[in-house]
Amino acid sequence: MSSSSKLTPIQWLICAVAALGFAFDIYELLVLPLIAGPALAELGHLKPGTPEFNSWTGLLFFVPAFAGGIFGMIGGYLTDLWGRRSVLVWSILIYAVSALAAGFATSLEQLLFFRCTTFIGVCVEFVAAVAWLAELFPDPKQRENVLGYTQAFSSIGGLLVTGAYALAVSFASSFPAIHGGHEAWRYTLISGVLPAIPLMIIRPFLPESPLWAQKKAAGTLRRPSFAELFTPQYSRTTWVTMIMYAASYGAAFGAIQHLPRIVPGLAEVLPLARPLQQKVVSSVQFYQEIGGLVGRVLLAFLAIRIISRVKLLRIFQIPGLFLVPLVFFNSMNLSVDVLKWGVFAAGLLTVAQFSFWGNYLPRMYPTHLRGTGESFAANIGGRMLGTSAALLTTTLANYTPGASPAAKLAVAAGCVATLVYVIGVTGSFFLPEPPEKLPE
Repeated sequence: MSSSSKLTPIQWLICAVAALGFAFDIYELLVLPLIAGPALAELGHLKPGTPEFNSWTGLLFFVPAFAGGIFGMIGGYLTDLWGRRSVLVWSILIYAVSALAAGFATSLEQLLFFRCTTFIGVCVEFVAAVAWLAELFPDPKQRENVLGYTQAFSSIGGLLVTGAYALAVSFASSFPAIHGGHEAWRYTLISGVLPAIPLMIIRPFLPESPLWAQKKAAGTLRRPSFAELFTPQYSRTTWVTMIMYAASYGAAFGAIQHLPRIVPGLAEVLPLARPLQQKVVSSVQFYQEIGGLVGRVLLAFLAIRIISRVKLLRIFQIPGLFLVPLVFFNSMNLSVDVLKWGVFAAGLLTVAQFSFWGNYLPRMYPTHLRGTGESFAANIGGRMLGTSAALLTTTLANYTPGASPAAKLAVAAGCVATLVYVIGVTGSFFLPEPPEKLPE
């Protein structure tokens, strides 16, 4: 950045708080693939590969995402109506309380409920934070940098949850007992509360979006409307971004997030004891999260160098169309070391697309519709339709060929990855280019 666009101390604090929020949004989302198997075994006495296990796994992935999508869309509307900062504070409180309660669940139904409320907090927080940042940094190049690099911390959240789970597996016996046991999955869920504490303390004292506040004070802020998203001016953007956001999430939830259930079925992992299997799962997950981090940083780097947003997105879509399905279709024939690098690439190409939408969507809607428009794409497209790919994969795994439950799941994940990448690439031909200046 030039000297004229250097950040002030308060802007650095805003970026730090936003980055921490993004990190633990993803922390709470990505904890499920790691803890689903052990939680289902303890709370429901379900065995991997059985229809009941697959059904509950699909429910734990899809139902919270569906709830988060509905309430996240409402949260986007409230972000435009009440302001960005107020909604951010309440969203953090909701997901902190929910994460703690989920760790103490005594039944699958309780776990499902508190995962729903956790998702609600996360979905609302993301939309409010992106709108808040976009309006706090009006300079286009500065805004692209801030949105790109703060969102890169989402992948730090993935690394943190992988590390937290590895620590919980290693030291569970040293932690206080919960319901008479020392299950690692419980401590991993509870650990998500820790970063919410500083966020709840600091965020109420940070500034409101000046663009929103000025319009509100002047009485010129129009009331947000979902119907306006479907007027001729915005309908193409609304429909195309919803479908493409769904495709991006579909690759993650329909394929990549099933890796923790695929890895234990690999030939060199299957004979190991369960704690050792989970350590291998953590190591593979680590490579995927590093790939996601590299993808987000690469997106942030390229975002201010490639003017066309469509060309920028296709840098990640086109290779992903071929590589991601290939990794899953061949996963059972790969060594753990080779699979790690395959999922590194899959994470890079898929997760970078999440940061793309955070940079793209604020430029497509005016102030009074920014949160509403973002929330429709992110929550209806990404959180609801996209995450339903997880349920599609677990359902398809009951019918796909394979010598083991893990092999059947890998084939199903490969099929779903192919489908959503084809949809995403096709959608890019209809994606509008945004204006350089943020619409007011």
